Amino acid sequence: MMKSSGQLRKTVYASLFAAFISAGAYLAIPIGPVPITLQTLFVLLTGLLLGSRWGAASVAIYLLAGIAGLPVFSAGTGGIGQIIGPKGGYLIGFLVAAYLTGLINEKTSGLSGRVISDVAAMLCGTAAIYLFGVIWLKIITGMEWGKTLSLGMYLFLPGDALKIAAAVFIAGALRPIIEVRKEK
Repeated sequence: MMKSSGQLRKTVYASLFAAFISAGAYLAIPIGPVPITLQTLFVLLTGLLLGSRWGAASVAIYLLAGIAGLPVFSAGTGGIGQIIGPKGGYLIGFLVAAYLTGLINEKTSGLSGRVISDVAAMLCGTAAIYLFGVIWLKIITGMEWGKTLSLGMYLFLPGDALKIAAAVFIAGALRPIIEVRKEK
């Protein structure tokens, strides 16, 4: 019975974080082919708080809902067209980022302090988002590399630094609640 209760709790958390990622998509600032949103904050938190497997499951729930047509992508859009459009690489990068952030955090959390581990994990997760997003943006738009990097990464760096800083504090506040509940 305890095992199924733990699975149910993890499923609820994964669904809740998928909803947070969706909510973060609604606050979209259009600055080019890819808008600024709060999604990355929630993707990184998902990996930190749920771990690699459940973090990736949460993002997969979010992506499947969007692909199915639910309006969960930036500015309330949905459908497969968002995955094959300029934002698609970033959306796929979310899945990798949640898994990678969770995995790195799982492996390093006891080594050098929680904050350092959290920041390192989120920097790697953010790099994964940029890797998938920028390459896909270049392929889809055919822009020169300089312009692709400018519109697809450089504009986002200051905001992503702020999101990582905020995520450290949010994770610190939520981790005891989620970990206590996981132990029961």
